Amino acid sequence: MKVNITVNGVAKESDVEPRTLLVHYLREHLQLTGTNIGCDTSSCGACTVHLDGEAVKSCTLLAAQADGSSVTTIEGISTNGEMHPMQKSFMENHGLQCGYCTPGMVMAAISLLKENPKPTEEDVRLGLEGNLCRCTGYHNIVKSVLAAAK
Repeated sequence: MKVNITVNGVAKESDVEPRTLLVHYLREHLQLTGTNIGCDTSSCGACTVHLDGEAVKSCTLLAAQADGSSVTTIEGISTNGEMHPMQKSFMENHGLQCGYCTPGMVMAAISLLKENPKPTEEDVRLGLEGNLCRCTGYHNIVKSVLAAAK
């Protein structure tokens, strides 16, 4: 089936199998490998992208469901080669270790701050509870999000 999806500001038309997950479409059809597959069960959040401005786990959606929509991946949040402020904050506050969960965390955190620009530590922890990191104790991830909020 044909899908028309604007990805990182660029209109894409592709033929996909109806059962193709959005995460596989991004990674395999468009070679946007920043969106990671961590669990295939929507438990980890490594595949988080923005669909029409909302954070979603791309392993829970079919590419066909995104037809006519706009998707932003981690590759699409920088501007003119400059990292997004959330990416800078993660780097400056050591909010990553192995980096596998980082793209999903960053995308979820951007969405969180869009909804709540002045979160408390508890707000950040609750807002990111759908994203798992197996390397950190979350302290520096929370610190990164709070720093970006300032």
